[in-house]
Amino acid sequence: MDSMETRRNAIVELINEHGTVSFSLIKEVFSHVSEMTLRTDLKALDEAKRIVRVHGGAKSVQVVVGTDDYLSKRAVRSIPEKQRIAEKAISLLRPDTTVFVDSGSTTTLLARQFPDQSNLIYTTGLSCATEFSGLSRPAVMLPGGRLNRFSQSVYGISAVRELERVNFSQAFLGVTSYSPDTGFTCGSNEEAILKQTAIRQSEQSIVLMDSSKFGMISTFRICELSEIDVVVSDGNLPESFLDLCRRHQVTVL
Repeated sequence: MDSMETRRNAIVELINEHGTVSFSLIKEVFSHVSEMTLRTDLKALDEAKRIVRVHGGAKSVQVVVGTDDYLSKRAVRSIPEKQRIAEKAISLLRPDTTVFVDSGSTTTLLARQFPDQSNLIYTTGLSCATEFSGLSRPAVMLPGGRLNRFSQSVYGISAVRELERVNFSQAFLGVTSYSPDTGFTCGSNEEAILKQTAIRQSEQSIVLMDSSKFGMISTFRICELSEIDVVVSDGNLPESFLDLCRRHQVTVL
């Protein structure tokens, strides 16, 4: 197999591993290859339908607009980091309040550790609801809506309308990516609208995000950094992001 084919296979493997990859990361990993050659590689791989080129980088073909990635794939990525994030997030939880728990692999780990205490919990994640089912004290609500088979979540206008009727003390939100240029983003417009609704309805908005999502760009904007209150991460966020958080008075755990 020639070096070009070997390199392009390695690029596909990198993108498949992460789901979404920024062009800056590709340049960093393949630092011995010129930028022009890498752009040619991405164009050829996109035309061959082995990846999907997006603004600022590329996506795995399994991460397409409207799916926001397969939950089964996300659940096996960065497990130790997500476990730490879930543990930190649990420490923020207020008893005897109404909370929103977003869908996603990290929020599922949060749900798994959720204390058996008095809370009214709204969740759009089917995997989260399954974890909550073992608790006896919280009341758990699943908004009606359309099933996203890929992310195992509920979304759509019915779910949004139901969330608009509720005032949350806290919202624990998952995101697909963050870039200083685009803010927090995800791969599904309907999911973005639902997350925006939860933010508007919440006294405190908490984003759960491992450091691998920094510098990535997904298709649909959720919100700017200034619109949330807390970022819970794995302790490996770059100093540039921490500076932005300090500037916007966003707490980082």
